[in-house]
Amino acid sequence: MAGYSSSREIQKRVWRGQRAWFVVLASACLLLAAGVVLGLLAGGRFNATAETPENFRVAPETLSASFAEVSKRVEPAVVNIDTKGKVPEVSLKGEQNSEPTNPDDILEYFKRQLPRRPAYSVGSGFIVDKTGYILTNFHVIDDASRISVRLQNGEEYVAKIIGTDEETDLAVLKVEAGKDLPTVKLGDSDAVQVGDWVLAIGSPFGLAQTVTAGIISQTRRETPYTTSFQRFIQTDAAINRGNSGGPLVNMNGDVIGVNSQIASTTGDYNGIGFALPSKEAAYVYRQILANGKVRRGYLGVNLDSVKPEFAKVYDLGETKGAFVTDIRDRTGAAAKAGLQINDIITEFNGEPVAGAQDLIAKVSATEPQKEINIVYLREAGDKLERRTTVIKLGERPSNNPNAATTTENDSTRRKLSVNPDANNTPLTPFGLTLAEMTPQMATTYKLEGQTGLVIKSIDPASFIADLKTASGADALNAGDLIQRINRTSVTDLKTFNDITGKLKTGDAVVLHVSSYNRFTHVVQQRIVQFTVQ
Repeated sequence: MAGYSSSREIQKRVWRGQRAWFVVLASACLLLAAGVVLGLLAGGRFNATAETPENFRVAPETLSASFAEVSKRVEPAVVNIDTKGKVPEVSLKGEQNSEPTNPDDILEYFKRQLPRRPAYSVGSGFIVDKTGYILTNFHVIDDASRISVRLQNGEEYVAKIIGTDEETDLAVLKVEAGKDLPTVKLGDSDAVQVGDWVLAIGSPFGLAQTVTAGIISQTRRETPYTTSFQRFIQTDAAINRGNSGGPLVNMNGDVIGVNSQIASTTGDYNGIGFALPSKEAAYVYRQILANGKVRRGYLGVNLDSVKPEFAKVYDLGETKGAFVTDIRDRTGAAAKAGLQINDIITEFNGEPVAGAQDLIAKVSATEPQKEINIVYLREAGDKLERRTTVIKLGERPSNNPNAATTTENDSTRRKLSVNPDANNTPLTPFGLTLAEMTPQMATTYKLEGQTGLVIKSIDPASFIADLKTASGADALNAGDLIQRINRTSVTDLKTFNDITGKLKTGDAVVLHVSSYNRFTHVVQQRIVQFTVQ
């Protein structure tokens, strides 16, 4: 038994030693495997598999292969669009056969002797239905007498316009191919994130089927000439003239935007391009197919968002809501429901309103003639009363495509002093030169019946000269009329100076401003919000 016991002890010691070696070997294997994996990752040789986590970074060659695969999948559905414009008409004043005597007519006379040719332009588009429906930009086919569509395989068809939407700069075309055509899918633009890889495909400078790669630089971007329905996806994928109307696609090959604009000093690629999100494009496409046009709900008011300055001056608990700056349509839905200038809309059909753009999106996405519950705040003395009303939405009228130029024209107004002697007048607070309204001024500025202080000039070195609206236009201009400051009406300089004299750096200011719009020929009101600097 003693010998047996000694043998058992020896076996136990051997087993313990073997077990220790097993642990050491297993640990070494694990460390070796980890080193191999890390080395592969560091060397860029890791290939993603179906079991790889979604947020795992893929190798460069894998990304390159993905670009190639997406391009092959999408390119057959991308089309080159050639348009032939209408022949320009050059007419001479007076009788056609009369000799020009007015110097202004001489140039026109010689123009008439030159051969008149139509204008030609190129753009891009993409097929969204196998029966031949194509999405592109409105400006690509605007004023065209003939539209030709060329596919990747060289087939060419004459396209007809099914419908257009100037608000989003989109158009739907149709070709009759007599067969099923390759298509792309409109994806979810709300799911895109800054940093996502994208491809832009189109015909820059007429070079069909050109593919460029980049990332999403920003979402919901406004540009100086956007409408209320254009909040773009910004990308650094190269977009040039001729890319307009082409698709911006994600790495699944889904269209997440329609390439529409570029920011450039030369007209060519500067690394900043803009695509209309596919969510808006899909809505426009469905509306045009159903109605031949886009029908949007309409309140008939001008709006601005509640900002921190406004919330502070008006004692709002949170920086949310959209306030009415003007009743644009005196017979519109808002006017009929009793809404007034300065009312703050906080809820639309039970949903909170984050700001002006949020309310515009909610209204425009609602069917015209539908009755909607509105919650709003109205100033009553020194308090804001919560009120509710039911509004039957109207239908938004078609927008003039040339209206986009008004912000550019308006932005030059401040540079020209209304009063040539303004430099001899002491500047009032904020760098504004103000004057009390007189009957003569009311006639000059077309502000008859209005009271307040007229802005005669703005010191370009002042901080207020740099204030901009959401569209990029100057917030204040010479000729504007300030009617209220921080909830107090002002008709004389003393009242204005008394109020501004008590303000200090960091204080909030809300100005109620009126101005004559020389394009619509009406006096419009708006609110300018800023912090004293």
